[in-house]
Amino acid sequence: MVKFGYAIVYVLNVDEALLFFEKAFGMTRKFITEEKDYGELDTGETILAFASHELGSSNFTGGYISVSESEKPLGTEIALVTSDVAAAHAAALEHGAIELKAPAEKPWGQVVSYVRCPTGVLLELCTPVGD
Repeated sequence: MVKFGYAIVYVLNVDEALLFFEKAFGMTRKFITEEKDYGELDTGETILAFASHELGSSNFTGGYISVSESEKPLGTEIALVTSDVAAAHAAALEHGAIELKAPAEKPWGQVVSYVRCPTGVLLELCTPVGD
């Protein structure tokens, strides 16, 4: 069986990426390399990690589209589940995120908002589905 283990985002500054999630959402840093080119957050069973563009370039000789250099958010999002979307949304904005869509209730009852964090990553902040 294959198991989802990591989501890794290539960013300009790994330490700053981790710091945003620590400050805005109270997450804790699990690991960062001495070179500060790779770091992980303690997010449960699946790991949210960040790697430097230099490390990413070493993995992909043809390059890639950087989330921070893309004018529009990439077509991939990271969803953070919370019981209080409005508070998480406000905290994200307070720590440098850009609002893309304010909290709103979906037809199925889930509350969802969208922000773009300082690294350029598209975040969905949402209540659990079915709550």
